[in-house]
Amino acid sequence: MSFIVRTVARTADGRDIVRPKSFDKAELTIGRSPSSDIHLPDLAVTLNHAVIRAAAGGYVEIAATAGLPFVVDGKQSEHARFAASTGADVRVGSHSLEFEPGEGDDKGKVVITVNRVGAISNASEEKEEAQVFSLGHVLPGKRVMAWAGALLVLAIFLVWPLVSIQTQPVDNTRKVAFHADEMWTSGALSQVHQSLENNCQACHVKAGESVRDTACVACHTKVHDHADPAKLIEAKGSPGIVGGIKQAVGGVFGIQPGRCVECHTEHQGKTAMPVTDERFCTNCHTGMSGRIQTTLKDATDFGDGHPQFEPTIRFAGAGGLPMFRRVSLDANPREDNGLKFPHDLHLSTTNGVAQMAKSLGKGEGYGAPLDCANCHTRDATGSSFAAVKMEPSCGACHSLAFDQVGGTIRTLRHGDPAQVVADIRAFYRAGAPRAAALTGMDRRRPGDFATNSQRITFAQTSAMHIGNSEQAIRAVFSKGGACFDCHTVRQTGNPTTPFAVTPVALSKRYMMKGWFDHAAHDTETCVSCHAVKGSKLSSDVNLPKLAKCQECHGGQDAHKEVPSSCAMCHDYHRTAFAPLMVRNHRARGKAAEHIQEKALKEAGTGA
Repeated sequence: MSFIVRTVARTADGRDIVRPKSFDKAELTIGRSPSSDIHLPDLAVTLNHAVIRAAAGGYVEIAATAGLPFVVDGKQSEHARFAASTGADVRVGSHSLEFEPGEGDDKGKVVITVNRVGAISNASEEKEEAQVFSLGHVLPGKRVMAWAGALLVLAIFLVWPLVSIQTQPVDNTRKVAFHADEMWTSGALSQVHQSLENNCQACHVKAGESVRDTACVACHTKVHDHADPAKLIEAKGSPGIVGGIKQAVGGVFGIQPGRCVECHTEHQGKTAMPVTDERFCTNCHTGMSGRIQTTLKDATDFGDGHPQFEPTIRFAGAGGLPMFRRVSLDANPREDNGLKFPHDLHLSTTNGVAQMAKSLGKGEGYGAPLDCANCHTRDATGSSFAAVKMEPSCGACHSLAFDQVGGTIRTLRHGDPAQVVADIRAFYRAGAPRAAALTGMDRRRPGDFATNSQRITFAQTSAMHIGNSEQAIRAVFSKGGACFDCHTVRQTGNPTTPFAVTPVALSKRYMMKGWFDHAAHDTETCVSCHAVKGSKLSSDVNLPKLAKCQECHGGQDAHKEVPSSCAMCHDYHRTAFAPLMVRNHRARGKAAEHIQEKALKEAGTGA
């Protein structure tokens, strides 16, 4: 005899789900055990509660195996026997097993339909009782409460701020108090924008729209673009499919590429605005030369992808006219500054110049071989150096004294050849030459000019030795003369002023596209960066090359002594002043000796 067990389950809405299973064997087990043929998950049923057997003569026999009874057609029993053709209704725990003969394709088989007709345990009944006496049914349903909560959130955090924006004034009459639109603030404003803390509409002009550049330039009227906006977009190249979609969607909300806020991120707290991320620059400058026509070199990172420095060098153009051009330091450029000056001679620690400096002593500001600071002094900014002037920097050794009248020493006028000619001629007209203590015509090198008396005596001797004023003038402007040794002299053909001196034009700033702060490098010596000890010509451009800087500086994320983003040396809105990052460092007191921008303007060195 075969059995077909149909287990009936009910869904939450009362539908029956019948799962039939055929058993082609003579005996079935009933119990709570998962291995039972008829599994009844009921605590009132033992693991192996009973068995069902096929008996001779078309009968079905059911017998308890754990000593617990079951109910057959309303009668409790531990053993029952009934005809398969008539069937029976058996109750085991909370389940009903209805036996009936199979029909159609199932003819000859016994069909057992299993239904749960009662609570499966007392615990579940208690649970149902708790639900009966609960006040939960008094509250609205979960779906209703969820929708109500969502609407409440929208009302508080969307509608209220929108109403506040539309009803509150946007000018100075706006009261300093809480306004609902402040709930949209993502953080406190930076220090420079603290005055706008209570005036969201100053930047967020339209509700739901990002800050536009027009809101920024409304106050920052002197800020100029980095380059032509159309060229900037072209320099970025194609944004790609994903980037294009982002731009299209962003455009709907007023988010345009290249906006001010891409660099100047706000609401980061009451501190200085964060430094521009390097990626903001490299997004364009990486491979830019392949996208647009430009003379700029590609740059990706200071440590790994930065072109060699190209300082602006002065040179003599057609007809001797001064001109400027940017030349890579890899080309070892020469500059034409009109001066004859060997650094190596002056920085030697053993030659006559060094001995001269020692003999002058500390009282004269020397006492040791010359170093850079004897001639180069910081300017008012602290970041650069003042122009070298002849009298204070060179005069101690290279005296221009030539006469003495009483206790007054007369000197040749430096930088004014016509005056020099006139003074020499006047000297001879006044009855020169006079008696001299020194002999010889050769101009003496530093060391012999240590005292004023020696200088005067030498000058008088030199003048006496020359027969007339014209010879003396020629001597001064010729090789070995006071002017010729340091300057480029040319003849004018004018009898009144027969000689002229090429003006000296020393570069105050080579890096016109970048910024370098000497004050930030006070821990280094001059010669650690500038190879001046081996420089024999004043035309040498003694700037350190890129590799020298990379010994300490790396890219923004580099593990170098000084990680350096682009903003450390370059200013997007370039001015004559230091980049914002450098100025911020000064404001934090990292270089107390530096003055503020106001003082820079007053000094006129930054304009």
